[in-house]
Amino acid sequence: MRIGLAGSVIGERLGPEHVAGLARGAEERGFESLWMGEHVLEIEQQASRYPYTADGELPSMIDGGMAAPLITLAYAAACTSRIRLGTGVCVLTQRSPVYLAKDVASLDRLSGGRVDLGIGIGWQREELEACGVAWPGRGRRADEYVAILLRLWSGERTSFDGEFWTLPQCVQRPRPLQRPHPPLHVGGESDAALRRAVRLGQGWLGHLSVDALPERLQLLERLLAERGRAREDIEVSVVPLEPQIDVETIERLRDLGVDRVQLLAAGLGGDDLERGLDALAERIVVPARRL
Repeated sequence: MRIGLAGSVIGERLGPEHVAGLARGAEERGFESLWMGEHVLEIEQQASRYPYTADGELPSMIDGGMAAPLITLAYAAACTSRIRLGTGVCVLTQRSPVYLAKDVASLDRLSGGRVDLGIGIGWQREELEACGVAWPGRGRRADEYVAILLRLWSGERTSFDGEFWTLPQCVQRPRPLQRPHPPLHVGGESDAALRRAVRLGQGWLGHLSVDALPERLQLLERLLAERGRAREDIEVSVVPLEPQIDVETIERLRDLGVDRVQLLAAGLGGDDLERGLDALAERIVVPARRL
């Protein structure tokens, strides 16, 4: 069982000491990966419900503002040598796929091939529209953008004429270091997200309770079979929403077929960072090696 750290940098913690301490500390303690989420704006008045809390409100730690994930991961890459670096998730539909392809390829090369790209279509209508993107059709937009990423990462001359984006004959180099490209992990718990993961992804990333997971995994396996893919073709990563995670939780997730557990670490900071990482490593990372 691989144990990652969902360690988005929040608010005033964005600084070189904290990012370096988080990345180096996670690597030194045996975390397999470090993942950064994304919100580019804090919308003061919104009707959209945050999907991962009972009241639909953003947790106060997230409401403090999240650092740009790819820039933060680039800094983390310079401070580390082994830990994998992932977005959990990058809101694909809010971005230019051309710039995203370039940024991810550059980060993959600079990190020595350690990038995992987690992507989502976005849950917050107000943020998407503030970024100049229409809410309707965002699923089709995401599919189109993935197609563009894959073409540009090939390093071959290509063009694209889609519903949302057009490319003339062009080439983008250098290619990512990983071949054929950095793994794509599709985030989201809906049926549509699972279908997108099966069609396009090398991984599925879900934020959900352990009790809700078996039904989603059953659907994932059925969709894979319908597409002629095996369960081993896709890597399942889970951020458990339980307030307390222990090694028994990790063992249960392993038995369900989860490949990676991401532990939430957004609340770690300041003088508590080292102690918090030590506690997570002692309680989860070290025992999980025996599973």
